[in-house]
Amino acid sequence: MYPAAFEYLEPASLQQAVEFLGERGEDARILAGGQSLVPLMKLRLARPKYLIDLNRVAGLDHIEVRDGSLVLGALARHADIESSPIVRRTIPLLPQALRRLGDCQVRNLGSVGGAVVEADPAGDWGPLILALNARIKCLGPRGEREIEAGDFFTFAYSTALQADELVREIVIPIPNQPVLGEYVKLERIAGDFAVASVALQADIDSDGICRDVGIGLAGAGACPLKAIEAENLLRGSRLSPELIERAGRELEARANPISDLRGSAEYKKEVLRVIFARAMEQIIARRS
Repeated sequence: MYPAAFEYLEPASLQQAVEFLGERGEDARILAGGQSLVPLMKLRLARPKYLIDLNRVAGLDHIEVRDGSLVLGALARHADIESSPIVRRTIPLLPQALRRLGDCQVRNLGSVGGAVVEADPAGDWGPLILALNARIKCLGPRGEREIEAGDFFTFAYSTALQADELVREIVIPIPNQPVLGEYVKLERIAGDFAVASVALQADIDSDGICRDVGIGLAGAGACPLKAIEAENLLRGSRLSPELIERAGRELEARANPISDLRGSAEYKKEVLRVIFARAMEQIIARRS
C-alpha cells in the first residue's frame, strides 16, 4: 500500500526542526530511522500531514560518555550502538539485547530515538531503558526537559512527549562498579516483536547480596513496564531460589498483558515469570 499524501519537510538544523514541529503540532510526525513509522504510514495507520525528516540534522547520532552517563543521540542507529566499544565497556546489556532486535536492515537503519518514541508494548528498547533507569532528553519550543524512563510510556504507542517536542538524547547512568545484564526474549521467529521479554541489570556482591537491580518488561501490558515491586523485593537482599521465585510471582501478579495473536494474557504472564527466573539464573551463573 501507499501512504496518504503528506508534505515532506527537511530541516537544516535542530532548532529549525523544533520550529517546524511547533508550528504543525499534532499534524506532524518526526522521521528518524523510519523502520517503525513508514510501515504504519503504508498501512495508513499513521496519516501525518507533515513529515519532518531529521536525517540531515547534524549532531544527533553521537554515542559518548558524559558526566558519568552513556549518552545516545536520537539518531544513533541500533547497529552502531551494538558495535560501539564505549557501549560494550559501560552498559554491556545493550549490545547483548540489540543483537535480538529486528533484522539487519532494521538494525542498520533504525534509530534509538525512533524506537523509544514508537513505544511498542512488545518492542525491545522499552524494557531496556526501564531496566537501565534511563532519562529521555526532549526538546521543544519551551526549551529542554528530561523525562524519567518510568514516566515516559503512558499507553500503547503513547508517551509523555508533548505534540511539539522531539527526543534529543537518551541518557543512561553508568554504574559505579561493573554489573551484569541479561536480556531474555521469547519471540515466534527470529527478529520478531516479543511475545514477552525481560531486561535485567543487577549489581550482586561477592556474598550474593543484590545491591541494586533494574527490571524492564515487554509484553506485560499496554506499554513497557518497570517491575518496581520485584526490584524492591530483590534490592538489598541475599539472592536465593526462594527469593527469586517470590520476585517472579510478584512480577507475574503485577503484569497486565493483553491477549493477541502472540498469545493469551495468561500465557504471557506465565512466560514473564519463567524468563525472569531464567535471566536471574544466567546472571548468577556468570557472577560465580
